[in-house]
Amino acid sequence: MTTSNPTPSLRSPSVSPAVAEAALSLDLGIGGMTCASCVGRVERALRKVPGVQDATVNLATESARVSFVAAEASAMDAQLRRAVRNAGYEPRTADVGDGAEDASPWAGFGPVAVGLALSAPLVLPMLGDLLGMHWMLPAWAQFLLATPVQFILGARFYKAGWAAARALSGNMDLLVAVGTSAGWGLSMWLWLTAPADHPGHVPHLYFEASAVVVTLVLLGKWLEARAKRQTTAAIRALHALRPDVVHLLGKTGEVDVPVAEVLVGDRLVVRPGERIPADGVITEGQTQVDESMLTGEPLPVAREVGGRLTGGSINGEGRIVMQVLAVGSETVLAQIIRLVEDAQAAKAPLQRLVDKVSAVFVPVVLALALVTLLGWLWSGAGVEAALVHAVAVLVIACPCALGLATPAAIMAGTGVAAQHGILIKDVQALEVAHKVDTVAFDKTGTLTVGQPRLVALDLADDADAVGILAAVAAVQAGSEHPLARAVVAAAAERAVPPVGADQVAAVRAVPGRGTEGRVQGQPWHIGSLRWMQELDAALPAPLAERAQALQAEGYTVSAVAAHTLDSQQGLQVRALLAFGDEPKPGAREALAALKARGIRTVMISGDNRGAACAMARRLGLDPDAGDVMAEVLPADKAAQVRLLQQGNGSDVTAGHGAGAQRHIVAMAGDGVNDAPALAAADVGMAMGNGTDVAMHAAGITLMRGDPRLVAAALDISHRTVLKIRQNLFWAFAYNVAGIPLAALGYLSPVVAGAAMALSSVSVMANALLLKRWRM
Repeated sequence: MTTSNPTPSLRSPSVSPAVAEAALSLDLGIGGMTCASCVGRVERALRKVPGVQDATVNLATESARVSFVAAEASAMDAQLRRAVRNAGYEPRTADVGDGAEDASPWAGFGPVAVGLALSAPLVLPMLGDLLGMHWMLPAWAQFLLATPVQFILGARFYKAGWAAARALSGNMDLLVAVGTSAGWGLSMWLWLTAPADHPGHVPHLYFEASAVVVTLVLLGKWLEARAKRQTTAAIRALHALRPDVVHLLGKTGEVDVPVAEVLVGDRLVVRPGERIPADGVITEGQTQVDESMLTGEPLPVAREVGGRLTGGSINGEGRIVMQVLAVGSETVLAQIIRLVEDAQAAKAPLQRLVDKVSAVFVPVVLALALVTLLGWLWSGAGVEAALVHAVAVLVIACPCALGLATPAAIMAGTGVAAQHGILIKDVQALEVAHKVDTVAFDKTGTLTVGQPRLVALDLADDADAVGILAAVAAVQAGSEHPLARAVVAAAAERAVPPVGADQVAAVRAVPGRGTEGRVQGQPWHIGSLRWMQELDAALPAPLAERAQALQAEGYTVSAVAAHTLDSQQGLQVRALLAFGDEPKPGAREALAALKARGIRTVMISGDNRGAACAMARRLGLDPDAGDVMAEVLPADKAAQVRLLQQGNGSDVTAGHGAGAQRHIVAMAGDGVNDAPALAAADVGMAMGNGTDVAMHAAGITLMRGDPRLVAAALDISHRTVLKIRQNLFWAFAYNVAGIPLAALGYLSPVVAGAAMALSSVSVMANALLLKRWRM
């Protein structure tokens, strides 16, 4: 069992005290569940525990995610375990990463093998009859072969079925137990009441039906368990990325210690070919790092002193020394595992409908079996035939496939997505993403490299280039904005003498506009031309013409304004800064791929319209068709997303105007200012090279800053939802077709048992086809 705070951020797992006191979540393994009815029963039992706010049970992972108020945390573990046990199931520790990965492919096959060995002699005479051979075993031999299968191998069905009956509920085990017991009991009655004057005559018995049904159900559950292990392969692969031993660099040299003993601040040696044990930074050496298992990026990336390392990636050919920055649950790898586990444990909205159907399914099946029995008796078929047909109805109607249809597909889909660097932390986002018809992209850092360079510095007639660049760099020194970093980098490249920190004061960022501060007592304002207008900063005519020319060429233009100390002219624009950015590799192809799928693409930018439209054309977008929303303040991005959802937009032209149907919008971004838009969108996609806030607000995190992952995420969503629908269709169709056939006498209990086992296996096999997905 594991306890966690709700919805952890990918790189910042801490939760505020207010949230922590409000609710906690807890994972609990549950053994003995067999069908969708079991899921509903366990959920109802868990929700009755005082303090529990919600409980979601997943049949495929055999686990439960329970949310409860923090005030009840002290005794919650024991109370939940007791509730599960009282419901007739076995509470376990939930840990996908341990144990299952080392299990033999034949683990758990022993009971199935015994059942097959005991059932084979009962089935062979039936095959002989088809060839005109009479190999029928004596009644006592059939009894000796069938009884151990019925009551020893089938004991699990009696135990779970009795627990369901006591709770006035029903599940697959109850149907199997009732059906096979009826077949075994009928055989005993026919044997014991056989005419004594025909001692050599063996009456037609049904021991083979009860034994074969139990064996086939056990075989189906074993095949199902094997398939489940494959659906959790992605989680186990992520767990396997953590090395067991690390080389700690201490005062006496290298010492091998368990990875669990590593602390933040420790210095570790990582040899060539070894896995990085924790998140950290290189302090000595340089190397190439393979991060493919975490990001899906196939090519190694260069890392040198000061370079960040992510735990779980593979060191290349260089020996390096790293300093640990995060360990345990705070590492990126641990949080990736948590996100994937959360997605696999969650319940899709579509599954809730299945749960409602399953809640009444077993009682309805029992009623149908009774109707079948009475109907055949009324028609004069006799007790023997009526009971056989009723047993067939009970056996074929087990709702195993219904319970597995949705979670199996979700587990396979989220697992293969994680292997390609797409982390789906919100199952609802997965279910909605396939319906997306509009994708809005932030420009800087999402479609462009996000590392603009200062390409031009245009001055007013009496301005000093060195002095202005020094002042601007001093004001921007503490900013993380890409344009600010570009100015600081340009000042360093041109060897501009830095301004002392004690000469810089009152620095303040003005959201969506720029930065202001005092340098050596003189006020400076660096920001957009629109902000200059708001400040009434006079723009000399030559600079105004130059600004228009730079914007027409696609550059982002900022202005530098200052109050001259010896002038009464007010705030004057002293210089223009022109910045150039480049499209990300693959960005144009990503937008073209989305358009090929019939999805509209829109770029949202805070840049002036000229620069935004110039970049849009380089990316293959058409500004005249409404593909660009320019000069959008950070606070207004969410509003633009809502306009797109309504079929509207600030720059949207004909064909996308008001009155159109509501659109399903996905938003892709990477910055803090994108978080409101990501939350407002139907599906938020945060670039993994972005900020924690953006990732926290998004339902999907793309571990690489590659725009092509957006189309890939939509595609895996489409394929996963398609598998869910296929599984549910076949699960329902199987019951809809099978129950009438069994009731009308066209299916024997043996055939019904085989069909029931096959339905569960087919659902799992269909879901596992998602593992073949490639970008």
